[in-house]
Amino acid sequence: MTDALAFGPDVDPIDRSQIWVADSHRMGDKYPDAACLSTIRPDGYPDGRMVLVRNISDAGFVFFTNSQSMKGQSVGQIPKASLTFYWGSLGRQLRVHGDVEPVTDQASDDYFNGRFLISQLGAWASEQSRPVASRDYLLQRVEEMRQKFDGGPVPRPPHWIGYCIVPRRIEFWIEGDYRLHDRFEYSRHADGWSFLRLNP
Repeated sequence: MTDALAFGPDVDPIDRSQIWVADSHRMGDKYPDAACLSTIRPDGYPDGRMVLVRNISDAGFVFFTNSQSMKGQSVGQIPKASLTFYWGSLGRQLRVHGDVEPVTDQASDDYFNGRFLISQLGAWASEQSRPVASRDYLLQRVEEMRQKFDGGPVPRPPHWIGYCIVPRRIEFWIEGDYRLHDRFEYSRHADGWSFLRLNP
């Protein structure tokens, strides 16, 4: 069994990231794949919000959203972002910094097609990040979309896509007694990952 708290130059940080999410899932955490996505707004200010990271692979960390939302606009103009996972149940934090790329249309279609119907309709109904008159108006829009598609398959809206954060740096943090935490940093280079142990 892999020791999830053991780190060194031979550890694959992508594989270890997957293990930490799986550990949180086994702990019964409601959202083991939730992370704070931090981007740079078009006005130059940093912006953070929680997203669900739906896939972690050698390609990177993938989330889905409305490309017309503020986060979509932000990564569209400045394609750099970070993710911060925190699992209080495990005393662990994971930070990811990297460049942002859209995933393929097929990958976006595949994920969208697996969503609950109400979530699919909501992706059409919601003009994400824009003002809305009331919750009743939003629900009315969802009902309009339900009638529009009339029980048939709901196609993916063209503005609803996936983004992949291709990591340049991944840092693992483990809570220690008296704030003497353990921190391990992996930086990506053309020939692989370099490793450093950091002071808490």
